[in-house]
Amino acid sequence: MPYDFRHLRTADDTGAVVTRNWSQLGDIRLQGIYTGFFPDMSAGVTLGLKLPTGNWSYDPDVVDRDSQLGTGSTDLLLGGYYYHNLDANSRWVWFAQAELDLPVLTQDQYQPGLELDAATGIYYNGLSFGSVRVSPVAQAIFSERTSDSGANAANPVASGFQRLLLSAGINVHVHPVDIYADAEFPVYQDFVGNQLAAPVLFKVIVSYHF
Repeated sequence: MPYDFRHLRTADDTGAVVTRNWSQLGDIRLQGIYTGFFPDMSAGVTLGLKLPTGNWSYDPDVVDRDSQLGTGSTDLLLGGYYYHNLDANSRWVWFAQAELDLPVLTQDQYQPGLELDAATGIYYNGLSFGSVRVSPVAQAIFSERTSDSGANAANPVASGFQRLLLSAGINVHVHPVDIYADAEFPVYQDFVGNQLAAPVLFKVIVSYHF
């Protein structure tokens, strides 16, 4: 259930530079995980839906559809993961995961692009401070998104991309809470047309285990 804060600086139809700041609920994701392939649950598949709960029509004269907090579409989510211990003490672990985001129901003649996200990396489980477990994480993240389509507000000549990011992060576990944060640096980017691209991406995720 994402809640997004967005800052956008762009040019309007007259060429003047304008700024918009807004925050809203994003598109909720409902997912199930099957982990029954191996006794240690080291491999699994995911299946779910992304729901059109985020606003996709905020100030449409300035904010294009590709920059909205919601896509307006219901998407099928298909994914999987695998991890493996690299030492007998299970301190060093490598992992791989991927997810395909496929829009299946759309609104207002706008079809967001199909997106594939994949990552592989390694983390260390050997740091503990009392009841706090700290795990450094390093990973490579690849994403590909096809261009948007549709008769209304789509911009196929300036949407869609491929990129590879290198990420350094840390996970802090204090039962029942996990806090993950990282910085992601692009090492390869190929955008369709003219698009804004961030020089670095920052991520913070807070999870609660029931």
